[in-house]
Amino acid sequence: MTTTIPGGTGFSDLPALMGLMTGDEKHGPAATSTLDALWVLYDRVLRVTPDTAEDQGRDRFLLSKGHGPMAYYAVLAAKGFIDREALTGFGAYDSPLGHHPDRTLVRGVEIGSGSLGHGLPLAVGTALGLRAQGLSEPAVWVLLGDAEFDEGSNHEAVAFAGAAGLERLHVVVIDNSSATHGWRGGIAARFAAEGWSTATVDGRDHEALHAAFTVAHPGRPHAVVARVEPKNA
Repeated sequence: MTTTIPGGTGFSDLPALMGLMTGDEKHGPAATSTLDALWVLYDRVLRVTPDTAEDQGRDRFLLSKGHGPMAYYAVLAAKGFIDREALTGFGAYDSPLGHHPDRTLVRGVEIGSGSLGHGLPLAVGTALGLRAQGLSEPAVWVLLGDAEFDEGSNHEAVAFAGAAGLERLHVVVIDNSSATHGWRGGIAARFAAEGWSTATVDGRDHEALHAAFTVAHPGRPHAVVARVEPKNA
């Protein structure tokens, strides 16, 4: 499915935007594996725009899989958070678009990321902070790669969030068969064992992604495992 927005930028335009970013350390597979999930989130789910990027009531999106940010930058450019002209400077010394996103340099970026295992714990803290402030509307989304579950910090975060019933917390796991270790029953089983709502879908199917992203899960955090082609296929 191709969705368009005012100005003529749709999903089919994203590869061209990504093609503007050149240089070393692009981590191409890490980026392209996230492209469909990122687009569906920003196009159809997240309640945040360039004009509301600082509003307290906005949804928060945290890119934990920050070592391959090209798809993220392309989607942010398509949605008007950053100028498209900035894409050509990707990774340059004087560019705001680094090999890892920087929340102080790029509008709409919520965290500096790239160190595996940090994003989900930060998302749990964000959801707890919003709850403590009595803000029940903003949703917190975090996108991880399957290899990040080699890090113990994520398992602690999964266990805590399930026990705390953080229903405004949502996790998207991009499964491109990068993890060193596996889980009996699949990745979703790890979340389900801690009381999470879960769904496992084709990570290239936009309708399946949207349905999984928007399913009701009262009283529980929600995890969507988006399966894509293996990294080394």
